[in-house]
Amino acid sequence: MDLGKRQVMTIINVTEDSFYDGSRTFTADEIARRVSSSAEQGTSIFDVGGYSSRQGAVDIPLEEEWRRVERGIAVVRRVAGDMPVSVDTFRSEVARRAAESFGDIIINDISAGEIDPSIVDVAAEYGLPYIAMHMRGTPRTMQSMTDYAGGIVDEVCAYFETRCSFLRGRGVKNIVLDPGFGFAKDVRQNYELMAGLHRICAMGYPVLVGVSRKSMIYRLTGGTPAGALAGTAALNWEALRQGASILRVHDTREAADLIKMFSLYGDLLPEAGE
Repeated sequence: MDLGKRQVMTIINVTEDSFYDGSRTFTADEIARRVSSSAEQGTSIFDVGGYSSRQGAVDIPLEEEWRRVERGIAVVRRVAGDMPVSVDTFRSEVARRAAESFGDIIINDISAGEIDPSIVDVAAEYGLPYIAMHMRGTPRTMQSMTDYAGGIVDEVCAYFETRCSFLRGRGVKNIVLDPGFGFAKDVRQNYELMAGLHRICAMGYPVLVGVSRKSMIYRLTGGTPAGALAGTAALNWEALRQGASILRVHDTREAADLIKMFSLYGDLLPEAGE
């Protein structure tokens, strides 16, 4: 598939503690209902995760994460056939088992290979697309690591230069960049990063943006994740305007409609320099 094409990635959280309770689909029946409705609403990719990466999330054993991921992918395959699936994990063993059990997948790694470097070798060995996200520390420690002396955009760009060189050197050919909104970044830094997103999009890789219902919205406007849909749409539009291609979301229909609207609007914009 063309990961540089504008498209929707729907979040399938096979967890009981994700930050947005509307996204929790723990049982097979819950997963099936979400997969079926999202497929009808216009998703292109299902992102299955069994390990909550919210701030302060509790660590779970590898075997429990795999049981959840296996359950999620199995339901996607049963309900949605061969639609693309990404696995939201930083553990190489989970990624390897998913590839061996279900064939072609996408690896979505919040640590860009820094927590478990062997996950990079899994991507290379099986020829899998690899989403590398910017983060510092772990989900439990990341919000204590928000000091960016050189400026958030400069540091994220420099980080991706280094990590992409590493990934290519290890044989990963299909790389997607995720700036990591909400991970080791305070509210202001998230907006600074959004304002400079075009610089990351200019690096030559597809860019995934995941701002759906995050605290950068509801901490600024007041409220909870449940009331952050309008802010999500506004930020997703801006991400598309700056060149992002994949929107990782909880709300499939709204994101798919937004992409349809932007695709027409984008065609009407003047070319750079005109």
